[in-house]
Amino acid sequence: MGRTRSGAGNDNDVHNTDNRRVYCTFAGLVLVWCGKKWRNDVKVTKKALVRHMAVVLLAGWFLVGAGLAWGGEDGVPKSPDLSAVRVLDLETAQRIALASNPTMGVAMARVEQARARVRQAASTWWPSVDLTASGGRTRMSETVWQQTQALAKLYGQNMDRTNEEYAAGLQATWILFDGFYRSFSQDQAEYGEKSAAAGQTDARRLLAAAVAEAFLNAQLAQTNQKIAEADRDFYTQQLGDAQNRFDVGAGPWGDVLNIKVQLNSAKTRTLLAAREFEAAGYGLAALLGIPDAEFPEGVKLEELGSRLDVDEKTDPAKQLIAEALEQRPDIRQLALSVQQAEAGIGMAEARFYPSLQVAGAYNGSRQGDMGLSSDDFGNSIFLNLSWNLFSGGADRAASFEAKQARREARYALLNLRNQVAAEVRQGITLLEAAREQVLLQRDSVGLVEENRELARNAYEAGEASLVRLNEAQRDLTATYGRLAQAQVAFSRARQRLLAATGRNIVPFEEPAARP
Repeated sequence: MGRTRSGAGNDNDVHNTDNRRVYCTFAGLVLVWCGKKWRNDVKVTKKALVRHMAVVLLAGWFLVGAGLAWGGEDGVPKSPDLSAVRVLDLETAQRIALASNPTMGVAMARVEQARARVRQAASTWWPSVDLTASGGRTRMSETVWQQTQALAKLYGQNMDRTNEEYAAGLQATWILFDGFYRSFSQDQAEYGEKSAAAGQTDARRLLAAAVAEAFLNAQLAQTNQKIAEADRDFYTQQLGDAQNRFDVGAGPWGDVLNIKVQLNSAKTRTLLAAREFEAAGYGLAALLGIPDAEFPEGVKLEELGSRLDVDEKTDPAKQLIAEALEQRPDIRQLALSVQQAEAGIGMAEARFYPSLQVAGAYNGSRQGDMGLSSDDFGNSIFLNLSWNLFSGGADRAASFEAKQARREARYALLNLRNQVAAEVRQGITLLEAAREQVLLQRDSVGLVEENRELARNAYEAGEASLVRLNEAQRDLTATYGRLAQAQVAFSRARQRLLAATGRNIVPFEEPAARP
């Protein structure tokens, strides 16, 4: 009735398995020795029984140690150390988050739970052995004792009012056949383990995508702050020039007042942009796994657009869709759910078959004292066959339910595949639109920079009014803002397309772990 087990493993499992074998081997030898001692003694004294029970308890502790050695708990992940980081880029942020975010610990715990369920399913192939022991003292009431004593005297016997009874036993059961339930149960558990592993990978994909969104939002806020600061610095310089012209009688006081108003507006925008960057930093810090979501002071984000390559070619949609359908971990997870449902059908239909079980027991009891001897023990062995012939249609209903669960999983998988294809196509479209916007805004920046310089030179030469200079400066500030938004839109569309195809976690995986 054996079977070959196939499933994911690691070095830690091998180490725990070796420990378990050592513990179980030692405990088995101790129990065998103890059984021989009991068999050889004609009568076990109280002292010997206590000694033997102590040895049995020691063996039991080693068996418990085998269970504890099977697996352990990992500690709380360490918070990231950003003391050496001065400029944080997106890839580094994603790497930190994948190592420190608590949700990765949640996903890993689910994998360990699934791995433990596989071991539970595999344990049903082995016999179950139980050791029992009991001892009791009974003191009869006066009325019952008098009646019992009277009956005993009729036969020339004497009955004590207080009785002691001790018992010990060893029972074993082994399922020989259960309609292939154990086989399908272990298959389902192994598919569940693989599904949990795929879920862990998908959690990494989603976390990397979330970090990219938060990082780009913070990058945009940081860029808006620099744009506002540049606008403030420009009007600060213009205010000094206007004040000097007014002091020498070459400029009107109205220009000084107008520039002060513009300077105050620029300062307001600078303060708001700084607060927005601070708020965005809190969200990013939470994703990075930083305690209390406190983004460290002195850490700046990489300049927006420093690694922007709008000329990079995008692969054809069909190629990206095929790659996504093959690599996306959530698709693998749902495909494994279909296989789990198929194993569930086998488990449900196992009720249609008989079950065969062998059971044995070695029990003994003694009254008066705990000195059990070999004469106090007996043994029994049974071969039990059970076959349910009618249960009101429950078995067929369970089989139908399992088949519908498989149908549900198949439709869910088909729906997810369609959604993935849509995500890829939408990502390509948004990426192309963002690329065009970046190129357009770059051209516009060059134009408005030249226009602002012309307006400033004309104003300083007295050939243009301050109104034209203010208008040119506002156009420049707005165009810089639109360029930053276009660059973030392009980077966001690129990251979403990488997430849609499953490529966004490839740089963080070991080569052997890639599908």
